[in-house]
Amino acid sequence: MNNKIKSTLKLFLTVIAMFFFTGFTGNDSNELKEIKAHFKLLPQPQQFEVTGNSSLKFKDVLSYYTSNKIDLPKVGYVLNTIQPVNKESKAQIVFHIDESIDLPPEGYLLNITPKKIHITAKDKAGLFYSFMTLEQLLEDAKEQGLFLPLCKIEDFPLLSYRAIHLDIKHHLEKTKYYYKLLDKLARYKVNAVLVEMEDKLQYQRQPEVGSADALSIEEWKKISNYAKERNIEISPLIQGLGHASFILKHDKYKGLRDDPKSDWAFNPLDPETYKVQFDLYLDAIEATPNGKYLHVGGDEVHTTGRNSGKSALELQLIWLNKVARFAEEHNRIPIFWDDMPLKQAGVYKAMFNTKLTEKEVDKVWKKNEHKLVAFLDQFPKNCIYMRWNYSSSQAVGNSKAMEWFQKNGMQVMGATAGQTRWVLMPQNESNMDNIKAFAVSSIQNNLKGLLLTLWDDDSPHFELYNRGIIAFSEYTWSGEKRTKNEIKSAYRQREFSSSLAASELAFIDQLEKPVAFWKNALLHGNKRNYLHKMDQPFKKGIIDLPNKSKKGTWSKKYAERLEQAELMEQECIQIRSKIQTMKAKTIRNKYSLEVYEQVNEMVLFSSKMLLTLKDYDNTNNKQEETAALNRIRELPEDFNKTRKALEVVYSKTRKLNKPADYILDQDHHSHLANQTISFDWQIYAEILFLEKIMNELSN
Repeated sequence: MNNKIKSTLKLFLTVIAMFFFTGFTGNDSNELKEIKAHFKLLPQPQQFEVTGNSSLKFKDVLSYYTSNKIDLPKVGYVLNTIQPVNKESKAQIVFHIDESIDLPPEGYLLNITPKKIHITAKDKAGLFYSFMTLEQLLEDAKEQGLFLPLCKIEDFPLLSYRAIHLDIKHHLEKTKYYYKLLDKLARYKVNAVLVEMEDKLQYQRQPEVGSADALSIEEWKKISNYAKERNIEISPLIQGLGHASFILKHDKYKGLRDDPKSDWAFNPLDPETYKVQFDLYLDAIEATPNGKYLHVGGDEVHTTGRNSGKSALELQLIWLNKVARFAEEHNRIPIFWDDMPLKQAGVYKAMFNTKLTEKEVDKVWKKNEHKLVAFLDQFPKNCIYMRWNYSSSQAVGNSKAMEWFQKNGMQVMGATAGQTRWVLMPQNESNMDNIKAFAVSSIQNNLKGLLLTLWDDDSPHFELYNRGIIAFSEYTWSGEKRTKNEIKSAYRQREFSSSLAASELAFIDQLEKPVAFWKNALLHGNKRNYLHKMDQPFKKGIIDLPNKSKKGTWSKKYAERLEQAELMEQECIQIRSKIQTMKAKTIRNKYSLEVYEQVNEMVLFSSKMLLTLKDYDNTNNKQEETAALNRIRELPEDFNKTRKALEVVYSKTRKLNKPADYILDQDHHSHLANQTISFDWQIYAEILFLEKIMNELSN
């Protein structure tokens, strides 16, 4: 056989082999799009070029080799069985770090050839994230029975600091949940956590402040070190000037109050204020040894310094300078909520009014800026001014405020929200539009990073924050590469199963309406957060009940509400079916679905109660009335079953009740989760409503 024939035969066999082993049929763009569509990565890489199928399946990826003797990063469950080998030829994964590659920090290159996976990372963080991406590729390949794609990925983050806010002021999760949460955050390339600790740290220097169920400094250290291994930096947020009820509610500290009658704020002119605060800071810094920041709070507070005659702005800056100096002395960068100086200067409202034009905003600033300039030298320059805006970050006034700080030599960072004051679950599609808007503007303005606040005020289950966290990870890493629906689809694939990526079973947005209706379904207006403070909650808070002698009147009075209850009942029944189907099909995170399921059942029960009363109100004879009353008498038992089912699921990860000796504070902002020691706060409206029914109708 001559050389020409040999060469032709070799080429023919190579083409056949490529077709047989990889399924590659050329560069048809539709085929390549179809291959790529199976792999929904979160966050989306900056470049993800697919050219066909490799010959590697999940079961084939068994070993790794590294040329520069670096350790394998902390991989997840997908790759936790791979083994090192001593020759590159034996390995399926070959990786190394090369600081000279033209990528930003945390960047990496991932190249899958027919039989190899090659990774070049900019640094250790980039190496870690390359494996998080590879795990997602392998996860998709395994559950869909696919070959890994022939692909080239070039990836790096557009924001360097991508932090979530872990607010634990009103409750704690069971400790093991925090470790699982860190694994999830790492999977989606979130690289920082700000923990709002309040009394959930066992302070050594001021032990009276810590709750009986607080975690010790050593326990927080372990969590912090676990996070560091996954490229997550944990820093503390210890509220200072205001939001100080967790300290000032105690008898020992009442003398430090700015207003002796209020546990809200410290007196910034009392030297003892700083002794207490600095003690708390020291313990929090010790508990988070890998953090670079100390968030000192400072929002929503107006002080007088015990009627000192100094302005609120002057007092705020006196306090801020002292705590910022302390942070710097202890190798921490202070972060400060920026709202109060802006409010005290009269430019605050413009930051939230999206209707104001640039000209109108400039007019507001021209009128008021001198109030800030007068104290300009007193604004500490080592502090990061955190510009929080949860609903209108695109407002011209919001950008103007950030520009003012930057123009005057101060560092700025944004804060958006995945949870504010929503009950039971986040609303507005997990607040995705506002998260996107602030992430995109932060990228465009070359800001350092962005914080996703997750407030515990009304304390939904943390599992229900996941979709918002994932959207945040997408927008802060990748920018605006995908639509909301594409991100939602990727969320379902990544969190549950590739078989659940399609929209047919999507239910979260659908559940928002019943939850929003539930909040005030049994109440006179928006009263759920205020029932505990009412002197006559049964009269002022809870709606009227049917009158036996005026049948039908109640149904007419509440006709619109009852119509909504019927619609919400139908929605909840549909949602129940979708969740049950998803639970049967899911491969991962079944627990998240169980939490959503119990939220749906609790919401459904309130609509059922209203409709049961409607049936009673519309009875036409004694027999019908007796039957309706019997159904009403069954409501407490049915409610207890619904409540117990919810608590059983929630308590798998959450500590539902506060310690028996816990001191509730004055609850200045009417936080639901701050109103009872037991879990009654979550369903207090329903408890009162049933009590009213039993008192008025069951006899």
